[in-house]
Amino acid sequence: MSTSDRWRRRLPEARGYAGAPRTPVDRAKAGRSSVRRRATGMTVTEAAAALEDAQLQQHMDRDREDLFGDERGPAEVAEWERVTQLLATAGGPYDPDGDIVVQEELAADRRAEEAERQRLQEQRQLADRADELSALVYAGRLDRTVETRPGDEAVRELLVHHGDYHPVVDDWLAQALAGHSGHYADPAARTAADDVLPVPVRAQAALLTALARTGETADGDLAFVGRLAQADPDATVALAAWLESAAAVKGGRA
Repeated sequence: MSTSDRWRRRLPEARGYAGAPRTPVDRAKAGRSSVRRRATGMTVTEAAAALEDAQLQQHMDRDREDLFGDERGPAEVAEWERVTQLLATAGGPYDPDGDIVVQEELAADRRAEEAERQRLQEQRQLADRADELSALVYAGRLDRTVETRPGDEAVRELLVHHGDYHPVVDDWLAQALAGHSGHYADPAARTAADDVLPVPVRAQAALLTALARTGETADGDLAFVGRLAQADPDATVALAAWLESAAAVKGGRA
């Protein structure tokens, strides 16, 4: 099975909701929508009669165990009351297109649908990027020639969550952060990294930066830096600070 197939099996959103839990039906919303369809074209007298019928039905259903806790009946009564009051004030016939409450709800629904669409798109993009990074890791090609992108911190968390994490990912992120490469060329991205990257990765980046100021090139064998950062991030940061101070005193390279 390919890496891509594995990721798509794990993320139902990436394959169009297949296997994902269905969204529960909003019974109250269904009741209001039903009333609006039936009320379209009604006069205030007709709406008032429909309200009486709904209230009677609600009264008759009050002891039905199968309807205990069901929100649709009360929602229909409340909506008939609102429509009747609207028609009594504004006149009829009733038209949902001219009902401000209805139009505001429809606009809210559209915003929610767009937000959900964007969320699913972002999840698919994260899965694709995780797919790409995982393949590079196992091919031994995830190095500084691969530029980081915005969102790679979230991709790292996704790899961890699904058991495909490898320490090389942390080394790669730390090198990019220390070298201000990829999306970390943006100062805002480096600032944001303080909130989204784990402490050991930030400590590793700090020590790599300090070592570079002493004249140690990034091409050297610095695998120990990652091991030290994972074992004791606080000590790693303290060592980085000491090296930075020593480099400043001795006029080390910036």
